[in-house]
Amino acid sequence: MYLSNESLIVIIVVGVVAGWLTGQIVRGGGFGLIGDLIIGIIGAFIGDWLLPRLGIHLGVGTVALIANATIGAIVLLFLIRIFTGGFGGGFRRRWW
Repeated sequence: MYLSNESLIVIIVVGVVAGWLTGQIVRGGGFGLIGDLIIGIIGAFIGDWLLPRLGIHLGVGTVALIANATIGAIVLLFLIRIFTGGFGGGFRRRWW
C-alpha cells in the first residue's frame, strides 16, 4: 500500500483527535500527545478491522474516520484495562 504525504497527515490528525476524544470519554490515566496519537492510530486499525465484522458501517469522510478510530481506541483501552488491572496498577500486583 502506498501512502502519500497527505494520507500520512490525515492518519496523524485522525489519530490525535481520536486519541484525545478517547481520553475524554474513558477517564483514567493520561497518555499525553504522543500516547494519544499512538492509542488513536492503533484504535483506527482496530476499528477498521472490528466494525465491518460486526456489520457496523459509519459512512465515509473524515468524521466517520474519527468515529471509527475513537471506537477502536475505546476497545483498545478496555483491553489494556482488562490485562493490566486498571491504568494505575500495571503488572505491579502482589501475587501472594
